[in-house]
Amino acid sequence: MNLLTRTLDYATSNLSDLVNAFQQHLLLVFVPLTIGLVAGLPLGLWSARSKLASTALINLFNGLRVIPSLVVLFVAIPYFGLSFQSAAIALTLLVMPPILINTDVAFRSIDPMVREAAQGMGMSPAQMLRSIEIPLALPVVIAGIKIATVEVISSATLAAFIGAGGLGTFIVRGFAVYDNAILLVGAIPVALLALLAEVSLSSLQRALQPPRS
Repeated sequence: MNLLTRTLDYATSNLSDLVNAFQQHLLLVFVPLTIGLVAGLPLGLWSARSKLASTALINLFNGLRVIPSLVVLFVAIPYFGLSFQSAAIALTLLVMPPILINTDVAFRSIDPMVREAAQGMGMSPAQMLRSIEIPLALPVVIAGIKIATVEVISSATLAAFIGAGGLGTFIVRGFAVYDNAILLVGAIPVALLALLAEVSLSSLQRALQPPRS
């Protein structure tokens, strides 16, 4: 029996566990990504507006990028235990940097002449943000969200190491018993989810790209 057949057989015989793990994995992606968007987008805009905020926030979150998620995960365990909360904290810290940094870059790189023209037309700061800046910044912001989404989909597999569920459960189980078929039951859906996120958000990014003059 070849590897693919064994993988399909194992997935079929453990379908309810697979569906449950898939739902847990989506939750492990959705919660950190939502927190990252709610916090990262405003902080990124503030960073683009303030040199002091930019220095503090960019340095802080660039520093976080070099810390492996697994390290953050195990640091959170003494405070939150072997739980979903520990995994969510580690994954939130993973998604924040690309969202915040890309948002900062997106708004900071808008041509000052565009802002001056909008001010000359009598636009208020709120009108300028809504009608001019956000549409121009969106493609770069979406690029940051895409990076964060793909990273959190992949890294959510680490939650299985502390018993927080997700598709990583099958990967850990496969390693434990040296069975690639079990490992692939978890790895293949993760890869497909990451590919779907990459393709979907890349398409959205291209659709939002301002037309070239």
